[in-house]
Amino acid sequence: MARASEYGVTVHQDLRVETRDGVELSTDVYRPADPETGQPVEEPLPALLERTPYNKRDPDRIENHGRYFAKRGYVVAIQDVRGRFESGGTFYLLKNEAEDGADTVEFLADLPYVDGVGTFGLSYMAWVQTALATQDPDDLEAMFVNQGAANAWEATLRHNGAFEMRWLTWAFTFGAGFAKSSLDDPNLQRLATAVDTRDVLGEEPVLRGQSPLAEWPEYEKYAFDYMTRGGEEAFWDDPSLNFEAHYDELADVPTVYSGSWYDSYAKATTDNFEALADRKESDQYLIMGPWTHGAQSTWTRTFSGETDFGEAAVVDHLETMLAFFDHYLKGKGTWSDRPPVWYFRMGIGDGGLTTDGRLDHGGEWSEADAWPLPGTDFTTYYAHGDGTLSTEPPTADDSSTTYEFDPRDPVPTIGGNCSSYYSFEQREETLEELPAGDRNLVSVTGHGGYDQRTDPETFGADEPYGPLEHRSDVVTFRTPRLSEPVEIAGPIRVRVFGSTDGSDTDFTAKLIDEYPPSADFPNGFALNLSDSICRGRYRGYRREADFLEAGEIYEFYMEPYPTANVFGEGHRIRLDVSSSNYPRYDVNHNTGGPLYGDRKYRVAENTVYHERENATHVELPIQSAE
Repeated sequence: MARASEYGVTVHQDLRVETRDGVELSTDVYRPADPETGQPVEEPLPALLERTPYNKRDPDRIENHGRYFAKRGYVVAIQDVRGRFESGGTFYLLKNEAEDGADTVEFLADLPYVDGVGTFGLSYMAWVQTALATQDPDDLEAMFVNQGAANAWEATLRHNGAFEMRWLTWAFTFGAGFAKSSLDDPNLQRLATAVDTRDVLGEEPVLRGQSPLAEWPEYEKYAFDYMTRGGEEAFWDDPSLNFEAHYDELADVPTVYSGSWYDSYAKATTDNFEALADRKESDQYLIMGPWTHGAQSTWTRTFSGETDFGEAAVVDHLETMLAFFDHYLKGKGTWSDRPPVWYFRMGIGDGGLTTDGRLDHGGEWSEADAWPLPGTDFTTYYAHGDGTLSTEPPTADDSSTTYEFDPRDPVPTIGGNCSSYYSFEQREETLEELPAGDRNLVSVTGHGGYDQRTDPETFGADEPYGPLEHRSDVVTFRTPRLSEPVEIAGPIRVRVFGSTDGSDTDFTAKLIDEYPPSADFPNGFALNLSDSICRGRYRGYRREADFLEAGEIYEFYMEPYPTANVFGEGHRIRLDVSSSNYPRYDVNHNTGGPLYGDRKYRVAENTVYHERENATHVELPIQSAE
């Protein structure tokens, strides 16, 4: 249980932090105070910094961040990032955050009532922490990075060359809806809240100057930059975007990298920990739960999407952060008794239907000293021409499966590692009756574990609804029913050996825990665990485009996000291969045209090979049964 509050709280609003280029960032500072007199404590105390594009005055942020930590003896600074809400300058998603964050740390450290600075926050607020750490500010002492990035080109903004469409939907909702111009002009905010991103996504591609986003030119600019800039540009090495390129300069301070198996940053979270645990002398920790994207609201849920993990999944995020900072900033508590890695093993439930109508997948917490886990046996499962997935390599000299990939009919996204794929809920109330900040956001894709089966609510799906595996452009490989459980925990690697009849296309891979039919689930349950995509011209994590030769066989390497799961007895391990997963990723039009905005479409004939010399396979991190 968290230590009880000891202090009252005083607040200094809109303290101005001047950055090195003269822009002023608006910052609210919460200070511990004498509970009887209300006077701020004068002795220097550790400060905690959160930098956000989501409004530092959000009531939940005030209460659960500012006041929560101030009551427990921390000076808390919550800042609007450049160009958002009360801060000066022009907003450009994620850029400028390295320098602005480092300048803010140094500003706080110079205050007479501050003794050292820690940082915290999730998602964008996690991203900006690692960005400022690339500048190695002198007074940074600890970080709690919850669901942040590692390399924006490799996986988060772009993904193996493809674009993660969540950043476009973010521009329409969280971006334009709360842009400074919208806050100053009710007509603009009315326009923003009237945009249904499902309509925008259904009419892809969005064209520069021809969508509502044109009313917010700074938001349209960064969105198209991220969608269209090639990997060879130095743009992608900026310390605010690519932390991997700056690992050696990164501040050496105690850090928690926390994430979720169904989070959009799951790969980046484990990548950061794996790389920095070896590079840095300070203590580094990894926490991976079964949740979706979020903090307190998701850590204290038992479920993700249609899948339930039981009460063991519930963790108090605020108490966890407090224990970490108490240890490293105040020298209190027992945090150091924790192992470096704390992860959730999914898949030990009974497979029945919970009272909330979800799959009882279950799970429990485990501990380890390193990631990947010591003793992991990376085992290769090969695709075969008869649709099986087996540890035996294929022996056929000529074996392949060909399908047509029509970019106008992409495979729909059903849950998974999705975060900001949202739209404003369309309501009849006026802005005066229901302000933008009070309006619900509805998920376009769902997020978390779902049965991979379309229904009328599935975005982009048409009748007849049913399993994705029934589509002609989804190639499925599955093991025989397991005679005993198989446990995996760690990174997933897929190599699809494929060809196409044009100069560019995509291949996708999805790992699935396939439940057998049961009384509760007569059709079984195909539970998505992780997925990835590879754009042909950028295969092998290329930074410079290398277009394909028609009919030539290439290796399309993918890293579906890491996971930890027990495939139960009677289940099947399944690998689905296709060429789209929309709107999680943008759709390749198969023309070899522009990265985004191509107005031409071409149906591609794509082939997956499962033969001796070109053996499509997945490498799974098998854990010993002991």
